[in-house]
Amino acid sequence: MNYTLNQLEIFLRIAQTGSVTKASQVLNLTQPAVSIQLKNFQSQFDIPLTEAIGRKIYITDFGKEIALAAENILNQVHEINYKTAAFKDQLTGRLKISVVSTAKYVMPYFLTDFLKLHPNVELVLDVTNKRTVIENLERNEVDFSLVSILPKQLEVEQMDLLSNKLYLVNGEITADLAKKNTTELFEDLTLLFREEGSGTRQTMEDYIFRNEIKVAKKLQLTTNEAVKQAIIAGMGSSILPLIGLKNELINNDLHIIPIKNLPIKTMWSLIWLKNKKHSPVASAYLAYLAQNKDRIIAEKFDWYDNY
Repeated sequence: MNYTLNQLEIFLRIAQTGSVTKASQVLNLTQPAVSIQLKNFQSQFDIPLTEAIGRKIYITDFGKEIALAAENILNQVHEINYKTAAFKDQLTGRLKISVVSTAKYVMPYFLTDFLKLHPNVELVLDVTNKRTVIENLERNEVDFSLVSILPKQLEVEQMDLLSNKLYLVNGEITADLAKKNTTELFEDLTLLFREEGSGTRQTMEDYIFRNEIKVAKKLQLTTNEAVKQAIIAGMGSSILPLIGLKNELINNDLHIIPIKNLPIKTMWSLIWLKNKKHSPVASAYLAYLAQNKDRIIAEKFDWYDNY
């Protein structure tokens, strides 16, 4: 056998995500590249690692054993790299962060300079929905999570990073829309919702409940990007976080509808389990944020206060 570390990592990500597409996104590779490496890896085994049923891929029992072995091998490789860097008095280790999907517009700006300062730190950033983020935190599988709604069932500590503002968004603003009161407006709109477990959906539903709004028609989509594209295509409207709308607002693809009690304001907060014993890397990152977060906000989010 002549498999590579790259093939081991690719197969492990496929086993973890259950999808070639999702694995390619995690690894920042194209889907064809991941498929080719999976095929090359499989060619070295007489027993199937995966089974395709319809358009879905499943990991066989043998494949699960290989994935576990791959994870152990890769962990050992990381350990060798950490020890090598440690002998050079450099900060080493993994920084594991789980963020809700909309936070992908926030978190990278608070990571880039830290990773440049410490090139031997390995980042593992999981972008998913709120429910999975909280589960990752609860199982102590990550150092930090970035959320806009604090979990009620967990005792956590937090560092607030950036305000979160949600507006009602439509593909255009007509004179008719601008004249209507809140009740009339929502009665005429098709509202686009995120999936169950989404923090954006929870915030939107809380707003609708508090203001006793009757929704005439609603559709469900699984990502904010899908919701944005659906709005642009004229399928409906939605309440969305401003942080992910910068380009669409500048290009006039999307428009904010002025409405009573909006924007909804929450806070993007980095959270971790109370009394958690941080690794040296996690402790260094908290210290970095405490010193630099105001500078990052001023440099990277200056456009944000214009809305």
